[in-house]
Amino acid sequence: MKAFSSFHPIVLVLYFGVVLITSMFASHPVILIEALLSGILLNIMLSERKNILSDLGFYLFLFIVITLTNPLFSHNGATPLFFLNGNAITKEALISGLSIATLLTGVIYWFKCYSIIMSSDKFLYIFGRTIPKLSLIFSMVLRFLPLFKVQMRKVGNAQKAMGLYSGDKYMDKVKSQLSVFSVMITWALENAVETGDSMKARGYGLKGKSHYSLFRFKKVDAVMLVVIGVICIFLVTGLASSSIKFNYYPKVDNVKFGILSVATYISFGVLAFLPFFVEIKEKIKWNYFVSKI
Repeated sequence: MKAFSSFHPIVLVLYFGVVLITSMFASHPVILIEALLSGILLNIMLSERKNILSDLGFYLFLFIVITLTNPLFSHNGATPLFFLNGNAITKEALISGLSIATLLTGVIYWFKCYSIIMSSDKFLYIFGRTIPKLSLIFSMVLRFLPLFKVQMRKVGNAQKAMGLYSGDKYMDKVKSQLSVFSVMITWALENAVETGDSMKARGYGLKGKSHYSLFRFKKVDAVMLVVIGVICIFLVTGLASSSIKFNYYPKVDNVKFGILSVATYISFGVLAFLPFFVEIKEKIKWNYFVSKI
């Protein structure tokens, strides 16, 4: 159930662009926390249940590693906590590492949500006429990654069923993985050539060629564009001013709670959590109709 993906592709591209740009260029802790939490919640709504815990475990490990690594390389800051090999481990470097970890983890989660919602046909719909070759390559890459995982699992299971490299020794496992990888390289090259020949045979990228699409711009898309536009005004105003400016060195600044600062926090929070609430609303509606059957 991906209710948010029903919006028009142009609306989706603008939405993800605003969220990702704000998350990457605003170093304020409130913005970063909002981006991380909203990305996690949306990913939980979009992903399969069996992948949620494994993803959380990996990203938690990545989060801890980035947080603890930054103080080992950056020794700036006015508040040393302790000394390690003669180098100061400062509170400011630790908090800065925490913000970097929050930023990277949040952006990764949002890119994952983007890859789930923005399918290859939506990307081709937007950029297929302006940059047909580049958009085709990019859409093939987006589609290639999940297909590669599925095909690799199929090849591995087929080799196990044939009894190849079925031993428990380490070298047997290595040979099995190398054999699967060799098959996958051949499959990937062949698949890319076949896709390119197929699109060329259909006249993809030719001038004057008409394009059929199922995407229609609806009233709800116009409302969403207005909401994104209004929120962008608050975000640009907040980013351009010093209301959400935040420094980690030489001392960590205090979080500001002025009128413009709070307005910026709320605006980005509404924008970031909007897809999650859309999915929640659709799920509640779906459960209600199911209960009436």
